[in-house]
Amino acid sequence: MTIGIGGSTAELELAKLADMTAGVTAIALQEFNDRIEKAQTIMQREGIKAIYLNAGTNLYYFTGMRWGVGERLVGAILPAQGELQFIAPRFEQDTINEFMLVQGPLHCWHEHESPAQLFGEILAKLDITDGTVGIDEATAFFMFNNIRHAHPQFEYVDAKVVTAGCRQQKSDVEIALLQRAKDMTLEVHKAAARILRLDICTTEVEEFIHQAHKVVGAPKGSYFCIVLFGKASSFPHGVKDPQCLKQDDVVLIDTGCQLHGYNSDITRTYVFGEASDEVRAAWLSEKNAQQAAFDAAQIDVPCQDVDAAARVSLEADGFGPGYDLPGLPHRTGHGIGLDIHEWPYLVGKDTTPLAKGMCFSNEPMLVIPGKFGIRLEDHFYMTDAGPQWFTQPSHSIDDPFGYEA
Repeated sequence: MTIGIGGSTAELELAKLADMTAGVTAIALQEFNDRIEKAQTIMQREGIKAIYLNAGTNLYYFTGMRWGVGERLVGAILPAQGELQFIAPRFEQDTINEFMLVQGPLHCWHEHESPAQLFGEILAKLDITDGTVGIDEATAFFMFNNIRHAHPQFEYVDAKVVTAGCRQQKSDVEIALLQRAKDMTLEVHKAAARILRLDICTTEVEEFIHQAHKVVGAPKGSYFCIVLFGKASSFPHGVKDPQCLKQDDVVLIDTGCQLHGYNSDITRTYVFGEASDEVRAAWLSEKNAQQAAFDAAQIDVPCQDVDAAARVSLEADGFGPGYDLPGLPHRTGHGIGLDIHEWPYLVGKDTTPLAKGMCFSNEPMLVIPGKFGIRLEDHFYMTDAGPQWFTQPSHSIDDPFGYEA
């Protein structure tokens, strides 16, 4: 039996876990203000007079306000110079004021009024009557469409140059939050591996992982969870029906949680029982590809080169080429932060140069159609000296968590 797999129960493993969030520092008000200052510097450089930040991740990143996305326009207008301006329905006024961290005037509209019209009136009060206005790329099209028809005098652009320009390089505080979230999920992975037994159902494992994430300090439990056994492991994001574990099945578990909004996302693949020669060889190819991607990740190297390094490694073992199967059917990695998938991406044609503070998944999954899949996913962040792992990669197929390393 693979080391660290099976032999325990959910009750015993939950009892062993403990809250891991002691000493965690959330994002402070000064950092939100620093983000606004950086955004305004980029806007002035790019000739953007204002950007709209819609409810959701970008609004939180720049203002500290957590507000879910809905069909009503709720957000903030950030001018290139001057004070942040909030916009929301009138009936939400008191709630918005309670959620507000970075302070700014709140402009409200009643249900029978046009928030798109109010948008332009706010800009006019800021002496912005023409020129370029950026729209948060996550804004629903109908909201943007209403704004541009109400105020055709503006040139509208994707605000990504500002939002991604700020968010893709993480601060030390952000990296510390990401580190702790990933530490938490890795401990949950270890515990989940120990509860496996013959005929256990994927849904039971998913529920355990959800509860375990709560115990280690993620208030909402798992942010997501994929548990796959046997042939189902060859489907990168799962199958519609639960599976039950059989002897010598490949086990793929991909899960994560959030800590103050920052995400973990770790995948482990191993065997419940004994690995066949084919599985063993594929697992080693996957590990080597993950390491090749990590080694290629150096300051100023384009993101696409990291993806290429993983593919070269897999192709040397007879997989691919390119996205062909058996092989690697998707990008090697994604940026991570407040969104589980965010810019930039480790994929062909993403020429973004790697820079200090960028954080990525490294998961060049190997898919063998109709048989199994191997995904080893860890994350790294860029330092001046090169990449640094958040979590150490799987040790070996026989000892995936390195208990006897």
